[in-house]
Amino acid sequence: MTDLTIQSDSLIFWKSFSLQFQRTLRIPDDGHIYPLPPGLGAFPICKVDDYPNDVPTSWLKHGGVFIPMYQSEALWMNFHSRSHKPNALKVAVGKINAVSGKPWQQKLLKSEADYLVVPPQPWLDGINAGNGFIKQFVAMPLGMGYTVEGQVTGKEEFGGIQIIVYEPKPDKKFPKPEYELCRDKPMAANMAMPKGSTSRRKATKKKKAGEMGIAAGGKMKQKIYEDPHGIDTWDEDNYRRVYVHIVNSMMYREITGSEPPNTPVTAQTYAQHNFPWYDLYDENMSEIKASSELSQVKTIKEMDIEKGFEPQQDDSSIDLSNSDKIKYPIKNPNQVTDGNW
Repeated sequence: MTDLTIQSDSLIFWKSFSLQFQRTLRIPDDGHIYPLPPGLGAFPICKVDDYPNDVPTSWLKHGGVFIPMYQSEALWMNFHSRSHKPNALKVAVGKINAVSGKPWQQKLLKSEADYLVVPPQPWLDGINAGNGFIKQFVAMPLGMGYTVEGQVTGKEEFGGIQIIVYEPKPDKKFPKPEYELCRDKPMAANMAMPKGSTSRRKATKKKKAGEMGIAAGGKMKQKIYEDPHGIDTWDEDNYRRVYVHIVNSMMYREITGSEPPNTPVTAQTYAQHNFPWYDLYDENMSEIKASSELSQVKTIKEMDIEKGFEPQQDDSSIDLSNSDKIKYPIKNPNQVTDGNW
């Protein structure tokens, strides 16, 4: 195992693979399945080791990095890779596998699909909760029972996101790249994001005040693709991994002395401006079946109703009939194409 680095708010695992945590719109939790929302810029990534006197003591054992999020804010993971050198990776939320719903295991499993391959997987927006759709990654405080970890295990002791990336074996060869996908959407000048809170409170190293985990948001159209190369492609002795802690805006300010990014616009406001959403032509791609454990995870809205709380966001449906949808093809390297006759 060797070290990974941070460059321009990206985690650099190898020259051939990196990822960003993209800020995005939290889609309505109204029962509808929405297309992919845009990227609104990368979350800042900070090393735990740079703040040994300011972070909770448990972090010093885990190491890794931390990112700031607001309560009920959403994110997606943006993968950058080379098609001629793919990677396998596992993603967990609170040490619950985001694909299989099982407790964290570092080893790749032949008996159960519990990992992604990049490419063909360009992005991951949520947990594998349905056939053809995911439930969006949304940040919530630990200790309230909302997180995926809390619902699956009955405890909230880890929080954050855990990622491990494997290299292919040296003798493996892959086709040259055919395409590159991009979901970055710069904000319009007349659509400034609202300012975040400027309130402060005293920091603590012993408690988890301000630490966040990942809960389930609304439904989004997204497949999690099967491994097109086979599990024997991956070198399980050649990996890099990272523990990603999530903190709220106040805790981030207390640790770093810097201001977190402003809160993003709402999905309703974005749609009102008729900005584009995103979709993939991937009918030819086979997907991993939905996890039975993750299918049972309740959304934040469902948890609010169960606890008798007022909704934490506007979940009114969005009319996207006038919105453009940028469509990308996902090509099968073995596919025979047809032309004009």
